Formats: sequence, structure tokens, C-alpha cells
Amino acid sequence: MTQATLVEWQAFTAANPDLKMFEVMMPDLNGILRCKRLHRDEMEGLFKGNQKSPITLPVITPMGEYSVDIDADDMEGERDVRLSPIAGSLARINWLDSPTGQVLTSHVELDGSPCWVESRQALQRVVNKFSEHGLSPVVATELEFYLIAPGDDNRPRPLLGRIPGTGLEQHGTQYVEANDLWQLDGFLDDLRTACELQGIALTTLHSEFSPGQWEVNTRHGSDIMKVCDDTLLLRRLVKGVAHRHGLAATFMAKPFAEHPGSGMHLHASLYDKDGNNLFAGAGSTEPGISDKMRHAMGGVLATMAENTLLFAPNANSYRRFVEGAYVPLEPRWGYNHREVAVRIPVSGPENRRFEHRVAGADANPYLVVAAVLAGMLHGMETQADPGPMVEQLSDYCAREVHIPTRWFAAIEKFSQSSIMPAYLGQQFCRGYSSMRRAEEAMYHTTIPTQDYEWYLRAL
Repeated sequence: MTQATLVEWQAFTAANPDLKMFEVMMPDLNGILRCKRLHRDEMEGLFKGNQKSPITLPVITPMGEYSVDIDADDMEGERDVRLSPIAGSLARINWLDSPTGQVLTSHVELDGSPCWVESRQALQRVVNKFSEHGLSPVVATELEFYLIAPGDDNRPRPLLGRIPGTGLEQHGTQYVEANDLWQLDGFLDDLRTACELQGIALTTLHSEFSPGQWEVNTRHGSDIMKVCDDTLLLRRLVKGVAHRHGLAATFMAKPFAEHPGSGMHLHASLYDKDGNNLFAGAGSTEPGISDKMRHAMGGVLATMAENTLLFAPNANSYRRFVEGAYVPLEPRWGYNHREVAVRIPVSGPENRRFEHRVAGADANPYLVVAAVLAGMLHGMETQADPGPMVEQLSDYCAREVHIPTRWFAAIEKFSQSSIMPAYLGQQFCRGYSSMRRAEEAMYHTTIPTQDYEWYLRAL
């Protein structure tokens, strides 16, 4: 992880003299960008290593609460750590009225060494292991999200397209519908402009099967950290541009019971130092995969149950796991098959890759990628067998569910993991488990409206 230098800061401000305020973004373990604003005059201290943050910030819940259940030895008196600005992350924000810039940071120890609470560090550990083997993974992400209709109702509803010439809303599935692109042209254009300003490699953007749902894709890249940075920043950017247009956007895994949830699909391939795709098989029979790819997929599938908590981190994440919604419910693989957890898309040998389809759009991209890459390494090191390829839907449905589809079960699986601590770090795995366990406990102390609707009068 390269720290931005004072020279980079000085060059950026010279090119952007109108920027007076800067948003300093601090990712937590949820994948939420915590943020504070600093005046331009204070920013130089950040690049000199003088900005501090409590070590507890990355482990707060999505509601911003800190749990005392996390091991006190790991927190070490809630001491300060240092904020390190990420090289290349200085950018303008185009959705605010005031001229404002932004910079992404990571948490490091006061001496600049890695800190266990930083999700980028968990990913870097795994990436380093690939480098030690002379291997270079390449990844890309697909993110789904919903645009929310303006209103004052207690419950949100998706933003529907309009039927031209009327005031009526367009209901039903409108996959890749051109009218949606036209009606939201201003939003979509500002979205792409914002990506260009911030150096985010956005490729495809289209409406999804559900009303109000959209998908955005990042470009394949071998700079794994940059792809994850882009994915995290893209979520912020979508919400910011939507706000500019009087809309709201959400990356909740399942915001609407009657519509499919939103996922974060990850495409992954593997190359050697000479640029050869190590997943390409020698034969011509589809799907034409190498033994190395079989073992990599085997490891991803073998670790899928214990990694589910990283793919589905919170209570709402598990509402997405329902039958018939193109969400995998067991660790299986297949070729050109969207019901399985690991799908091999149709491609030529030079682009041979797999698509991991389990994670929700709400997950932390650094941890999703770290978990998948760690699974690949584990599979190649142990020559894991992925099992038979699923060819028919009946093959898939005939087997029992193996992925935890309830939050508590996923927490227990991750807490008892025997594989991930070696890749992500023992301290990280312990702290992440404690954070999720505390959040789950708080969730069950809340009385939801549904309890009153179901039980108050009847009991």
C-alpha cells in the first residue's frame, strides 16, 4: 500500500487552487467510508503523518456504535493510530455545491507499519502471498444497487420509470430498457463524469431485472487494491450523484421483500509473470479449464461456508438468500450457469476466469476479494477438488444447502474457521467475529414493527 507524498499533495492543490475543503475518508470493516472534513490549511499535516484516529473507528457497527465485547488486548486502551493517505486517491467531488476535494486513507501504526483493524491490510496479506509464488490475480467487480423514489412514506420504494406521454409509472421487469437510460440521462452522465474525475475505471452501466435496480461494473485489473478502492468509492459516488439529483441510492443486500436483492459479483483469473492465463486449459472441450483453475475453485468452494460472514456481513444480507432469485445457496460450480456459486462465463482461453456470485452489494470489497483469493490459494496449495460440475438445474436443487443462510450460523462458522486466520490474520479474524457478534446481539434487542403486527393483539 503506497502512501501519498507531500509532493503529490502540493501538485494536486496547485492544479486545483479553488478547493478549500477536503473530505478525509476512513474505511471501516463494514466497508463504510467514515468521513471528516478538513480545511486545506490542515491537510498538509495528513501528508506529513500527523493525523491520528482511534483504533476503535474501523470496528464500529454500521450504526456507528462501538462494542466493548471486542478483546481489550486487541484494542490496547483505544489508542490512536495514524491515518495514511493513499497514493493517487486525491480527487475532486463533483456532486457538491461547494468546491471540495477528497482523499482515501488507511489506518497504520504510528510507525507506519500495518495495523490489524485495516481491511486493506487483510487483503494485502493475501496479495503478498500470491506475489511470493510469482502469481498475479486479476479481478473485476459487478455492483447492483437500487434507486429510491422520493417520498415521505415510512417505507422506501424503488424508483420506477415513467410511461412516456403519461404520468403513469412503469411496473414489472424492464431489463436493459433504453427508456430508463433516457429518463435518467442526467444522473448517468454525472455518474460517468464523476468516475472520470476520480479515476474510477467504470465500464458498463445498465438497468437490472428488478424495477429501480441498476448494475455498474469495474474494469478487470491486476492492481487488486485499486480495483477494491474503485469499488468502495463507486458506492459513495453513486449515492453522492443520486443526492445531487434529488434521489437516493442503496446498496442494501435486500431492500425490498418482493424484489431480488443486490449482489457484488467478482470475476477472477490468474496469470504468471510472463502474462499467461493459468486458468486456460489445454483441451478444446468446454469449459476448457486447467487443473490449477479446478484447484483454485475447489478452495473457494471449500472455504465458502466459513467466509459467508465476509460475503454477507449483516442481518439484512441474509434476506437475499432465497430460492429462485439467482442467489447461490450451496457451494457448487458450473459453466455458463447463473444459479451456481462459482460460474465460468463463456470466453476464449485468454480470458478464462470464474465469477463468484455469493457476496451482497453491502459487503466490504476488500474482504470479499481477500476471502476469494485466500480460497484460491488454499485450493492450489491443497489441490482441492471442486466436485462435479453442475449442468442441469435439477442437479443443483437435488443437493442440500451448505452455505449458512442465517446470520448467527455464519458468525459461528467464521469464528471457528481453521483456514482463514492463516491468510487474513488471527487478530483480524478474532476482532471481526467479535464485532459481528456484538452487532447481532444488539439487533435482537430491538423490537421491530413486525413483532407488534404478528403478536401484540394475538397474544
